[in-house]
Amino acid sequence: MTQETRKIVKVPTSITVKKFSELLELPVSQVITELLKNSILATINEEIDFDTATIIAQDLGFETEADLAVLDSETVTVEKLIEICKKEKESGKNLHPRPPVVTILGHVDHGKTTLLDTIRKASVAAKEAGGITQHISAYQVKKKGQLITFIDTPGHEAFSGMRERGVSIADIAVLVVAADDGVRPQTKEVIEYLKEKKIPTVVAINKIDKPDANPQRVKQELADHGIIIEQWGGDVMATEISAKQNIGIEDLLENILLVAEVEDFKADDKRDGFAIVLESNLDPQKGPVATILIKTGTLKVGQDVTAGTAYGRIRKIEDFTGRSLTSAGPSSPVTIMGLNSTPNTNDVLQVVSGKSIARLKSKEFSGGLIERKEKVTSQKLMRIMEEDKIQKLNLILKADVQGSLEAIEQIISTIKTDEVIINIIDSEVGNITESDIKTAAPSQAMILGFNVETTPVAKRLAESSEVTIKTFKIIYELVEEVKKTVIDMLPPEIVRTDLGMVNVLAIFKTGKRDMIVGGRVSDGKIIKGALIEIRRDGEIVGKGKLEQLQQDKKVTAEVGKGNECGIVFEGDSKIKEGDTLIAFTEEEKKRTL
Repeated sequence: MTQETRKIVKVPTSITVKKFSELLELPVSQVITELLKNSILATINEEIDFDTATIIAQDLGFETEADLAVLDSETVTVEKLIEICKKEKESGKNLHPRPPVVTILGHVDHGKTTLLDTIRKASVAAKEAGGITQHISAYQVKKKGQLITFIDTPGHEAFSGMRERGVSIADIAVLVVAADDGVRPQTKEVIEYLKEKKIPTVVAINKIDKPDANPQRVKQELADHGIIIEQWGGDVMATEISAKQNIGIEDLLENILLVAEVEDFKADDKRDGFAIVLESNLDPQKGPVATILIKTGTLKVGQDVTAGTAYGRIRKIEDFTGRSLTSAGPSSPVTIMGLNSTPNTNDVLQVVSGKSIARLKSKEFSGGLIERKEKVTSQKLMRIMEEDKIQKLNLILKADVQGSLEAIEQIISTIKTDEVIINIIDSEVGNITESDIKTAAPSQAMILGFNVETTPVAKRLAESSEVTIKTFKIIYELVEEVKKTVIDMLPPEIVRTDLGMVNVLAIFKTGKRDMIVGGRVSDGKIIKGALIEIRRDGEIVGKGKLEQLQQDKKVTAEVGKGNECGIVFEGDSKIKEGDTLIAFTEEEKKRTL
C-alpha cells in the first residue's frame, strides 16, 4: 500500500487492542503479533496509547489522525483576562453582582485546611496524604443567602507558585495567623504579596482555644508588618476564631461579605464565559477533567472551548458537589469534561466558534504543533554525556494533576550538586504507559509517578527493558527518593585518620614489592594493616601498606610511641634510611547533599 493510498484512521488518546483492531478492520491476532514485533506484550482488553497505536498502524499500512485546536483569534492570557474584566466593570453594561472569590493563606500548620474543613463541613485534612493540601480545589458556601467562592491553595512553602496563582485570581484574602505562634516567615511573605497586589484582606486569628494563645501579641506583630486592624484604628477586619472548635466562623463569613459589599464585585453573565484553569487531571473513565473558575460570562454544555493547547466541546459541567449543571456563571468553581487533553494550570478557557476547532493528521501532531517537551533520544543523550563527564540522573515524571507536577518539578529544581545533574527529560499528567518506558529505556531514565498507576503493558515492558518505575502518594517521599538516588551517585568522601609516625633507622631487606625496615615510633602509634605514606625531606615520595609488625622480634598488632619496631612494607616505592613513615587509615564516608 503506497503512502498516497493509505487509509487514515482516527485514534483516541488511548484504546484497547480489541477496539484498535476493529478500527483497522484487521484480526486482533494480527495486531497483537505486530505489537509483539515491537516488544509490546498486550492482551486483547488492555489499552495502548496514541503513540504506540500510531507506530503499529503505520507498520500495518495505515495513517493515524489526531486533533489540534486552531484559533481564529489571539489566545487570551490570564493578564489579558484580568484586563477584560477590568474594562467590563468600567463599562457598567450588563453587570450583575457575583459571589466574591476568597483564598485562605497563612503559615504552614496555622490551621488553614482545618478552617476550610470547618467552613464546608467536610473532612479535607484527614484525606490529604501526609497532612498537606497538595491540590488546588474550589467550592462555594452560602451565608445570609449569599454565595462565597473559596479557592483552596497549598500552604506548604514548596507550593509557593501554586499559592501565588490562587491569590492572583482571588478577590479577597483571608490571612490566618495562629494565636499561639504569631507572625511566621511564610506569614510575612504573604503579607508582602497582599500589600504589593493591593488585595482586600480579612485577618483570622486562629487557635484562640489554646492555653498559650495571645491574640494581642498577634495584632501587634501584624501592625509591625503594616497590617493595622480596625480595633487599632486601621482598615483591616480581624476575627478571633478556633477552626477546630467552630468558634467565630460565622463572624468571619460576615466580615468577608462586608468586604465584598464594599468592593461591589460584578460581572457580565450574558456574554460567553471566560475561566481560569485551577487544576486538571486524566480520569480513566471520564477522560481529561478540568477544574475551572469562571471569571466572567456563562459557560454552557455543548459549547466549543479551548484552554491553552487543549480543546473540545463541553460534554458535562459539574459543581463542586458533583451535581450536573447545564450552565455556570461568574465566580462559579466547576469541573468540565469534553476536552481532548489536560490543560495547564493558569490556562484561560474560552468559548470559540465550531469552525475554530480543526483536525490535523498525526504527522503534523508529531511535528510539534502541540506544545510538548522534547524527548531526548539515546543518541542525543550519549553525545551530551560524552561532551560533559558530569553524571546525570535522568527522570520522567508522571502525576495525576498539573499542580502536583509543577510542585514536584519546583522542589526537585532545588536539589543541587556540582557532581550530578538532574535531567527531567519528560513530565506529563496521566498514568505511566508503554510510551514512557520507550522514552526511558534509551536514556536509562527512572520513571517517578505521583498518584498515578502503571498500565499492565507498561509494567511488562519496563521489566524486559530494565526500566525502574517508582510511584508515590506523598510528594516528599518522591523527592526523598530523588535525593537518595543523587547521593548514591556521588563518589564517597575519603576520610583519612593519621595514626602515628616512624623514623626509619635501618633497611634489612629489599624485595621487588616488599621491604623489611626498622625504626622508632616518634609519635602516636602504628598498627598492622595501616596504610603508609613515605616522606623524605618533607616531601611525599611514595605510599604502601604495613603488612606485618614486630616488636622485640615478636609479631604484634600495635606499637606505641618511643618503641622500636620492625616493619614489613608492601608497595612499589622504596624506603631509605632517614625517611619518615606516616601510618594512617582511610574510610569511605557516604556523601550528603
